[in-house]
Amino acid sequence: MAKRLESNLSRREREMMDIIYKAGSATAAEVLEAMASPPSYSAVRATLRVLEEKGHLKHKQEGRRYVYVPTVPAIRARQSALRHLMKTFFDGSVHSTVAALLDLQATKMSKEDLDRLGSMIDEARKEGR
Repeated sequence: MAKRLESNLSRREREMMDIIYKAGSATAAEVLEAMASPPSYSAVRATLRVLEEKGHLKHKQEGRRYVYVPTVPAIRARQSALRHLMKTFFDGSVHSTVAALLDLQATKMSKEDLDRLGSMIDEARKEGR
C-alpha cells in the first residue's frame, strides 16, 4: 500500500525530507547544516526519529553515526506530492496544472523544452492516457 506522503508532515519535517531526498542520504548533522533556520541538533535528531516512526525514513549505522535514507523512492514521493498539489490547487485538473506551469515558465521555455513536452503529449495520446 502506498504511503500518503503529503498528508502527515509538518513544515520542518517536509524540509528535512527534502534535504534527505536531494542528498540521497544524510546524517543528523548534515540535515542540520542544510536547513534554512535550523533548530538545535537534538531537535533535528528527534524529528528524524519521528519521521522514522511515521515510516518515511530508515537508518543504517555507520560507526557512531546514523545515516538516514527515505523509505519511498523519490519518483513515488514526487508523484504523491504532485497528485496532492493538483487536487488541492487545481481541483484535480491536469489541464489547469499544466497551464499554470506553462504560465510560470513562459519566458524560460526553450524550443527543446517545448518539443519535449509535445513529444510527451503525443506519446500519451498513443497510449490512450
